[in-house]
Amino acid sequence: MFNHWKSDVQSSLVVFLVALPLCLGIALASNAPLAAGLFAGIIGGIVVGAVSGSPISVSGPAAGLTVIVASSVTTLGSFEAFSLAVFISGLIQIFFSFLKGGIIGDYFPSSVIKGMLAAIGILLILKQIPHAVGYDIDFMGDESFFQASGENTFSQILLAMNVFHPGAMVVSLLSLSIMLSWEKSAQKNIKFFQVVPGALIAVLISIGLNYIFSKTLPDLVLNGDHLVSLPFSGGVTDFIAGVNFPTWSFLSDTRVYGVALTIAIVGSLESLLSVDAADKIDKDNRVTNKNRELLAQGLGNSISGFIGGLPITAVIVRTSANVSGGGKTRLSAILHGMWLMLSVMIIPGLLNMIPLSSLAAVLILVGYKLAKPEMIKAMYQRGMNQFVPFAVTILAILLTNLLNGILVGIAVGFYYVVKSNIHKSIIMVEEEGLYLIKFYKDVSFLQKTTLLEMFNRIPEGSSLVLDGSSPVFVDEDIQDVIEEFLKRGTNTGIKIELKKSPLALCPLFKG
Repeated sequence: MFNHWKSDVQSSLVVFLVALPLCLGIALASNAPLAAGLFAGIIGGIVVGAVSGSPISVSGPAAGLTVIVASSVTTLGSFEAFSLAVFISGLIQIFFSFLKGGIIGDYFPSSVIKGMLAAIGILLILKQIPHAVGYDIDFMGDESFFQASGENTFSQILLAMNVFHPGAMVVSLLSLSIMLSWEKSAQKNIKFFQVVPGALIAVLISIGLNYIFSKTLPDLVLNGDHLVSLPFSGGVTDFIAGVNFPTWSFLSDTRVYGVALTIAIVGSLESLLSVDAADKIDKDNRVTNKNRELLAQGLGNSISGFIGGLPITAVIVRTSANVSGGGKTRLSAILHGMWLMLSVMIIPGLLNMIPLSSLAAVLILVGYKLAKPEMIKAMYQRGMNQFVPFAVTILAILLTNLLNGILVGIAVGFYYVVKSNIHKSIIMVEEEGLYLIKFYKDVSFLQKTTLLEMFNRIPEGSSLVLDGSSPVFVDEDIQDVIEEFLKRGTNTGIKIELKKSPLALCPLFKG
């Protein structure tokens, strides 16, 4: 884990800068204490990072669970009762891991996973534009199309352009310029630019620039809602005081278990999707042990719930920042959690000086790397079976939210998988009035319509060879269709030859 410590340290700082505002924003959107978001980020980094089956995945509080969290806190009546539900959800996830539940992650269509990555990239850009121009009404990390303010993703961008803050625009544009220039210099093998992350320099310069604004150009100064706002004043004692233990008396409340099961199922699904996506962008092409990932998420959620943190999942935004920052091993995720913990204890004052517009620039660059036009073009060139689920997933995520969009994409993806398998299971060829229908692999009732259409295309007086020598299984519905055609074929003058099946799975092919 320490073989790539230099690149992991560099990447962990980038992930830390991305995670900090997201932890706070997601807590705010969940109607939870801000400390709960930070605790979840710290545990997601240190605990889940240490146990995770993925070398590059980064976990923390997820925007996709904000609605569930907010409604659950209201339903249970207190955040302490909700913390108990989070604790129990972790135990359920650990149980899932022992049941080998991670296998579900192997059935997500590749086109949907790539669509999710592209959608997250586009979403990051669209959602961060308002923050980049100083319109900080909604929380950073919001993934929903409809906003709490009543606006949607696109109307909010238009509104932001009418009420933009000039100081924020200067900061975000300068931050983007610094990071892009930094990457170009790093590509030229200049040591300093390869070791020090450009995002860190951009954020530090933005702090200095805002200080200069306060002394020389007060109209450009960013303050209040335009800056990071931590719930800590510093020190170990203040940090520990933010811990909020569950109320164990709620163990008798059956509603707690319903909330726990919901969090466990939704959180596990999102985590498996995220680690699958992480494998797709891993430059070393490693494959995640998904059962171990469920175990890690379960441990993380149990500990997070025990100290009053939000639910944790693997999160593709932080993971993408990790990959783009050069992260190679789990050390990066662990360190990012440590930076979160140490920074809120030691330098909360400095963190509260960071302009959100600078952090928005960091996320916009991460988003661009996820949704490069070259990747979209490559998916189009792979054919409609791949491109349609890919495109539908993108649109569904952009117009709803991450979880709903993925479910829509999976449904469309499975449709194309089934459609493709149907066509590959039975083929028909024709040459000079001689027809051949050959069965491949398993032939189930899903191929019934395809087989009927093939039979209907055979004209009277033709010759047909039915070849059933390859399939391992022939469904009874298919056998019924063949039997009916055999009876009809003799009446229409079609000469039918049955090729014997060595497996003799279908009675019609015995002989």
